[in-house]
Parts: sequence; structure tokens; C-alpha cells
Amino acid sequence: MCPVTDAVQPTLAGMPRTRSRRPAPPVEAAAELPVARVCVDVQPAHLDRVFEYLVPAALDEVAVPGVRVKVRFAGKDVDGWLLDRTASAEHDGRLLPLRRVVSAEPVLTPPVARLARAVADRYAGTLADVLRLAVPPRHARVEAETAPQTGDGTASTGDDGPAVDPVDPTGSRPADSASVAAAATPWHRYRGGEALRRHLRDGGGPRAVWTALPGCPGLDWPDALADAVVATASAGRGALVVLPDARDVARVADALTAAGVPPHRPRGAGGFVTLTADLGPAARYRAFLAVRRGAARVVVGTRAAAFAPVADLGLAVCWDDGDDLHAEQRAPYPHVREVLALRSELEGCALVIGGLGRTVHAQALVARGWARAVEADRATVRSATGRVRALTSVELADQGPAAAARLPAPAWRAVRDGLVDGPVLVQVPRAGYVPVVACARCRAPAACPHCAGPLGLPARGGPPACTWCGRLVPDLQCAVCGSTGLRAVRVGSDRTAEELGRAFPGATVRVSGARADGGVLDRVPATPAVVVATPGAEPVADGGYAATLLLDAPVAAGLRTETESLRRWLAAAALTRPGGPVLLVGDGPARASQALVRWDPVWLADTDLVERTELGLPPAVRAAAATGSRGAVEAFAGRVDVPGLLVLGPVPVAEDEVRVVLRAPLRHGPALAAAVAGALGVRSARREPGALRVRMDPPDLA
Repeated sequence: MCPVTDAVQPTLAGMPRTRSRRPAPPVEAAAELPVARVCVDVQPAHLDRVFEYLVPAALDEVAVPGVRVKVRFAGKDVDGWLLDRTASAEHDGRLLPLRRVVSAEPVLTPPVARLARAVADRYAGTLADVLRLAVPPRHARVEAETAPQTGDGTASTGDDGPAVDPVDPTGSRPADSASVAAAATPWHRYRGGEALRRHLRDGGGPRAVWTALPGCPGLDWPDALADAVVATASAGRGALVVLPDARDVARVADALTAAGVPPHRPRGAGGFVTLTADLGPAARYRAFLAVRRGAARVVVGTRAAAFAPVADLGLAVCWDDGDDLHAEQRAPYPHVREVLALRSELEGCALVIGGLGRTVHAQALVARGWARAVEADRATVRSATGRVRALTSVELADQGPAAAARLPAPAWRAVRDGLVDGPVLVQVPRAGYVPVVACARCRAPAACPHCAGPLGLPARGGPPACTWCGRLVPDLQCAVCGSTGLRAVRVGSDRTAEELGRAFPGATVRVSGARADGGVLDRVPATPAVVVATPGAEPVADGGYAATLLLDAPVAAGLRTETESLRRWLAAAALTRPGGPVLLVGDGPARASQALVRWDPVWLADTDLVERTELGLPPAVRAAAATGSRGAVEAFAGRVDVPGLLVLGPVPVAEDEVRVVLRAPLRHGPALAAAVAGALGVRSARREPGALRVRMDPPDLA
């Protein structure tokens, strides 16, 4: 018998030899704080926690809190953010080492990391989802071209300008307190306005809900915001102003420049930066780094700017919080107003929620005593606003059949007289030519034969087209009576401009809107012209509009709530010269029309809040809406258990889809969000089948 030797598994002919997997050599850990706590950028809800990794000695200097890293997770290299480093690990087993540090730039500051965690908890989301919203994508070339940090932690000014005192981040030395107090400011028109400004100048952290008034240059709302920023900067603190769109950003930027706060210069220090999606990846990341490195401490931007890493933040502003653009469309769907409210609590900064109107959510903050109201008295309101008149059917009863005209006689005369002195604004709630048509005989709504969507006329003389699928329907026949005739149900901005051009021959007619040929207009000159605009696209007129018409009041009111209708009407009416005519045409909601005539949005918001409290609707309660397949929705709802929970549903909302609304008292709102997040985590860990979409505080309930 042959002695047994070391046996080798033979290899079949033609097959490659297999290599034995050798264990990786041990990694030398960093001498101090060798454990990195990392937020791994993964989707599943049950993985929303911090993971620990070993910091190799080779990465000790660059692996600082806030940097982007690559880590090994579930057998793959994934992105992550290094949140912190500790001396010991909570995990008992072996730690995997960091794969690499993507960039030595610490883009995530500790205050923003805490804010992101708080936002994720409030909206039952994950930290990774919020950080994707808070930190813009990396741009390596921009990191290389920007100025390095100096030894004292402040940004170097380079060769483009003189050094700036870090106590004065605006780039201009403020006047002494006596001269500042003596100068008239835009806040003197408001009760509590000067007190708010004084607190900002003294480094305080007041919280205010501000109902702004229209005004001439120097007193308008952008000038008031610029003045508040200057007052905050004079105390050596940073400021953040978040607005709905780029046009508002441009107005505030102009006001800041006029107030002595210049735009930030590359490789310079001081001034303000703008953070908007329109900037593009490189410019946006360049502005973000200027803020992160402390070179600029004043930020003006849109939704994502709410997470800007402003050093020593002293003031956060949310302008026009009722605008839909403030609501994030990506999970976990945070709203700028709530993000900045959380930031005010975490960082102790001042918060101003302002607008020409007032939302019920802002009124709830005042009612709870969390914020103070800043508003003008009735005499100041009357002197600063236009003369509003509601042309309802009762008001026009003496007109006979002419009362049913889309442009009744008083409105026609207002346009005619206004064109003598300057431009006239006409707000139309719908864009396009004729967005909705119906059968001319039986008045049944015209529907697309392919998808059953509503039909409209995109242009004069053209065939009807579906507003859902876009198909043209040239040979339409009514499914009810067989007629081929059509009548207009809703008239859009293009058709309105055409009608006004015929009514006022020789007058210049301009159209402002996202779908208009010229797009959204920013400004119009003081020369006579008729400006037709959809809500949110009203251009600013030099010197103000001579008159303003708000057409189709019932249609505008049907778009959403009464407070939303009033907000849109006030935005247009505020562009009118003080004392100029503002006419609301049509039978709009009585309360919204009253609030517009009296220019009293606070009354309407307070009335709405009382009703919502009685009915148990947000913001008087916290709510979560779950939509999806019946099995998934019922399984999810069955796992949520908080005190005072009320389950509404399930109710069918579409084919094979149901919806459940979970409602809890306001004091149990954090518990509801935690329970929703826990239920989503269980579903994710078990990989349960079926579609499910969950949203905290859904906008259709708010």
C-alpha cells in the first residue's frame, strides 16, 4: 500500500486552474479614533442606521467627519458619508476597513447632519434620502480650482480683492448703531417689525410669521428681507433666504446688492451666493463650496438651499411658504417651511416665514405661540394696497345679460382707463388657448376616445387634443348626443390675449407663462400694455400696474383651497400701484373674496385653522397616507400603533389600488412618524410583495 501524500485535486483537461482565495492581509488601523461611523447610501428602509468601519492608517488624515467615502456593503462598493470617528466600536465583530475617501473636502457639516437626521425622523424617511437632497453631487474640477483654506480656518481671498473682516460677512462695514436706528427701514410699517430687526442686530433668535405689504422700491418685501440680512450680518452671523423660484431669487439678489451686500466673487470672501437648480452642476457646487468653506455666509436660493451649510447661521427665511415649489418631490418629501423650523430649533437661529398671504400652517405656529406675528395695522394696509372690488353676479345684477360676459363693463372700463397711465395686468388661472371643451348641444365634457382624458383646443382653428396623452382628435363625435360641435368650457391665457387684443385695438398685448411663446417675463416697462399672465408668472412692472384684473374667479378657487386662491390673487394684486383698481371677476368663494377685498389674509387663515381643528385635519393633527395594493396597505396599517390613532380607509383610488389615511393628535406626531418608519422597515426587511407609497402630511390633506 502506497503511503499517503499531499493530495491535489486533479484538473480536468481543457478546464482552467482555479486559484485558491487567500485571506486579505490585515489593515493597520489609525492610531487615534480608529472607528468611522458611516451613513451608507442604500435604499432599503430597514438599513437606515449608522454602520461602523475601520479607519486605515493610510486614510487617517483625510478621513475626517463630513467627507464622502467608499465602503464595502453587501459585497459591493457603495457611497457613504463619514459622520463621526470614535475610539471604540459598538459592534463586537470584525470591522471592514474604509475602501477609500472619495474627496478630502468635508461637504457635510455636523449641523447639517443633525438637521438631515431630524428631517428624516419627521417625515419617516431615511437619512441617506435626505442627504441626497442636502449635499449636491461632487464636481472634482471645481474642488481643484477653488481657493484653499488658510491656517485660521477662514477662506483665502486670493488676488481678486482685499481681505474682509470675518466679523462682517457682507463685505461692507455696517454703520454704527445710532445711525442705523435713525434710518427708516422697510420694517417700520409693521407691528413688531423694528423689534424683529433689533433682535437680529443683537444676535438673537426670534421666530416670526410676517404678512408683507406691497410697496415702492425701498419698501417692498425684497428690500425688507435684504435689510434683515444686513442686520443679521452686522452681528457677525450668517443668513439663509429660501424662495420659490429663480425670479424671486433674482429680486432678492438685486435688493441685497442695493443694500451693500455684493455677490460673492470666486476666490474672494464676503457677499452672497445663489443656490438654484438653474445654475448647473459646476456653478452650483462652486457656490456650495464657498458657503461650506466660510467664504460666503449669506445664501439666497430655492428649495435645496434650505440645507446650505451656512456657518453660524443667525437667520433663516422661507418666503411664500404656500407655494407648491417649496415641497420636495423626492422622498421623503420635506417642505422648506418645516425644514427651516427644525433648523431654527437645532441651531438656535432666527426664523422668518413671510408672504403676501398667510398659510394655515404658518397661522398654526402663531396660534401655538411658537412664533410671533409681524403685520401692519389697517390704516397702513389701506394706504399701501390697491382698491379691490369683487365683480360678482350680485354686484353686476343691474347689467342685465351683460353681467354674464367674461369681461363685464366695469372691467372693460378699468382696462381702458389703466392703459392711459401704464400697463394693465390680467391674471388668468389657465394656460393655453381653450384648455377644456364640451359638446355644443348637450354640454357633456369632451373626452379622448383613447384614454378618456379631457380635450382642449391647443390653438385657434386646430383640432381638439387630449390634455393627457396629447393625441389629436380631428373627427370628434359626442358619445351622448352624437353632435360634432364644441363649446369652450375654460378659456386659457392665449385665447384671453386674443380677445383683449380685439377689445382694445392698437394696444400692445404681452403673454407671460411657462407655455407662452415668450416664456415667463421678469419685468415689463411702464409703457401702456395689456399683460396676460397665469398665476405665478406675473412680471413686475416698473412703477406698478395701473390696474389689475383677476379673471375667472370660480375656476381659480376650484384649483385648491380658499387660502391658496387668495394667495394667488394677492400675488397679482400686490403688483398694482397703491390706490389702483383691482377687480376680481366672477363668483369666487365668499370668504376668499372677502379677505381679498379687505386685504386680510390673516382672518381667512385663522378661520381655516379653526375649521381644520374641529375636523381633525393638518396642521391640527399629523397624518400619513398609504397608497398601493390592498394587501400591502392593510399589512402596513396594521403595524402602526400610536396613542389616539385613527385609521380612515381603505378606500379605492384607482384600479387595484386603495388608500389609507392614518391620523394622530399633534402631540403624538413624532410617535406616528417613528411608527410609520418602523412599519416600512419591517416591510423592507421581509421583502413583502405589492406596491406601496407612503407620505407624511400629504399635500391633498394639508
